Amino acid sequence: MRIVVLGAGFGGLEIASRLSAEFGDALDLVLVDRADAFVFGFSKLDVMFGRTTAEHVVHRYGDVVRPGVRFVQASVRAIDPVARRVVTDDEVLEADVLVIALGADLHPEATPGLVEGGHEFYTVEGAFAVREVLERFEGGRVVVAVTSTPFKCPPAPSETAFLVHDLLERRGLLDRSEVSLVMPLPAPIPPSPQASRAILTAFAERGIAWHPETLVHSIDPARKVAVLTDGGELPFDLLLAVPVHRAPAVVVEAGLTQDGWVPVDPFTLETRFPDVYAVGDVTSVGTPKAGVFAEGQAAVVADAIAARMRSDSAGATYDGRGICYLELGHDEVARVEVVFRPGEMPVGALEGPTPELAADKAAFGAERVQRWFGRSWEQLAR
Repeated sequence: MRIVVLGAGFGGLEIASRLSAEFGDALDLVLVDRADAFVFGFSKLDVMFGRTTAEHVVHRYGDVVRPGVRFVQASVRAIDPVARRVVTDDEVLEADVLVIALGADLHPEATPGLVEGGHEFYTVEGAFAVREVLERFEGGRVVVAVTSTPFKCPPAPSETAFLVHDLLERRGLLDRSEVSLVMPLPAPIPPSPQASRAILTAFAERGIAWHPETLVHSIDPARKVAVLTDGGELPFDLLLAVPVHRAPAVVVEAGLTQDGWVPVDPFTLETRFPDVYAVGDVTSVGTPKAGVFAEGQAAVVADAIAARMRSDSAGATYDGRGICYLELGHDEVARVEVVFRPGEMPVGALEGPTPELAADKAAFGAERVQRWFGRSWEQLAR
């Protein structure tokens, strides 16, 4: 059985590692990604704020040492979900089972004025470039802004606001600076009132201005003003933006999307095409666009494929559970566990924030590097 997985993020790596662990060299899985390496979302913030360097957080796909898995670095040019045929830059791949895990593409150019007047920090390249911008920043008005919905990792803009405040505090620039956060959500983490209260309390303590239920619609680079969808304006000296998210064009052109994203069965992650699954940010499964949810969805798909390879039935279904780690500045980290079930209100619980949970967060990353790449974080960094 030939399995083709498009996208080597949380979802694609989890499927490949689970199936490789069970079937070894008997597995025939092709993992395709246009990038040559994987970077955790939280590692982008670590690099942005000078806590580590790029070479320590970039995990090369060439280092994947999983039996039965072949990695192909290529762009996907066309997908035929009926025939389960994929055209890449270099070859045509025929699949018995096809998994779409291509994530969301980011489009800073879709927000007028952003490319000319601001900085996006959600791509790897953008986040790494912002490090130099922050190193040169001498204080002033900082606006952290979301420009569209949905967007990946809903806590990340709040984390960025906290970490900017920390940076200004360390440099003695707070007396001539202010930090604002523009978010489309009514609360920082809607499924967890406890976590939202903790964030809003910390915002108030540090003087971080909170602008909920609005977006940055456009930017006027000449006036250095962010224009909000509620009609307001925010002047800035530095704008850090979450850019517009869209499903990859190749997925849209394949007829896989509806209302912008790939609809799937919320329990099995099956698309409307037989033997074609979709996981992660590219879907409209009903959970936030975050790696941990892609990982949980990938586990369900891997179990279904494994059951088919063993010729027995698969009983696992997606339960909508996920955890995320939240930086609240001052070296404190919180852990939020949330559950999104179809037909039910999402719920979330907060642990922390404490300095000790920073070690828990580091272990989260290290465990996945070991599982996905077959080596430790330290080995891959050398």
